[in-house]
Amino acid sequence: MIEYTNLAVNHDGTIRGLKKKHVQMIAIGGTIGTGLFLGAGNSIAKTGPSILIVYAVLGAFFFMMMRGIGEMLYADPSQHTFVSFISKYVGAGAGYFAGWSYWIGLVFVAMAELTAVSTYVKFWFPNWQTWIIQIAFLFILTMINLIAVKLFGETEYWFAMIKIIAIVAMIVTGLFLIATGFKAPASGGHTVASFGNVFSNFTLFPNGASMFFAAFPMVFFAFQGMEFVGITTAETQNPREVLPKAINTIIFRILIFYLGAMIIIMSIINWHVIAKTPDESPFVMVFQLAGFKAAALVINFVVLTSAASALNSAIYSAGRHFYQLAEESDSKLMGNFREISSNGVPAKA
Repeated sequence: MIEYTNLAVNHDGTIRGLKKKHVQMIAIGGTIGTGLFLGAGNSIAKTGPSILIVYAVLGAFFFMMMRGIGEMLYADPSQHTFVSFISKYVGAGAGYFAGWSYWIGLVFVAMAELTAVSTYVKFWFPNWQTWIIQIAFLFILTMINLIAVKLFGETEYWFAMIKIIAIVAMIVTGLFLIATGFKAPASGGHTVASFGNVFSNFTLFPNGASMFFAAFPMVFFAFQGMEFVGITTAETQNPREVLPKAINTIIFRILIFYLGAMIIIMSIINWHVIAKTPDESPFVMVFQLAGFKAAALVINFVVLTSAASALNSAIYSAGRHFYQLAEESDSKLMGNFREISSNGVPAKA
């Protein structure tokens, strides 16, 4: 078995420039999507407190999926993407289909996130041209990815830090309101903050079984991006030490950042009140009830960085997947994309 502890440069020229702190934060950032900040209200509106069951079920599914990916990458940390294992263990045809379909999916995700970025920027600058904002962000993040993988790691580190601070701040604020028996005004449904609000008159299907199951794709979208941490393995220092810790702690991040945040939100604001304005972020509602008037501005900044983070990761991931496709292809055209730049980046891909 090849040891990757002190291997700074891979045989193909890519550099193991990602440190433990980068991978840990990429793992956390990938777990926390824009859907948590903006989509939580919509998912709560659909199924009430039973949304916790949806998050728990899909959280367990994603954790098992990541454990499976992690086991394969631990055995062979030289692979740039987890899709390569499909070609290795299932067959070239299945790998070809999965590789291209996943890459195309990443391109669509990147464009969706780029659209979201421009929308959030126009919250502050409504007169700015959308296409200029999009080109500017795409250029900046592409350059970050081209310069060095370490710079990508640093960028994701701080993007993830912003999301973590926002969620922890909301949870701490919520716990304070619960501890002091805060009573919400009419905008919050006159709810007295208490954990008991979550399970008071609990109904599994308050809006019908169809709405309960309709919440699953919304929560699935919130979790999307968790698999990105598996793509960093081939460029991570000490991957066999870092990868298990990053993946095994996913379950705790789901419990704290998703289930914990949802419980706090529904403890402070009656879920029926949230359901009346499903498009409004529950995070904004909690902070505003606590007297933080600039909550909407802050949360807009958080979702902007979250969307930029998702776009940054999509660019990184799409590049590595395309490089892997070029490696597995016999085409002369695809052969041009196997080159690694002097910075250790598959720049052409």
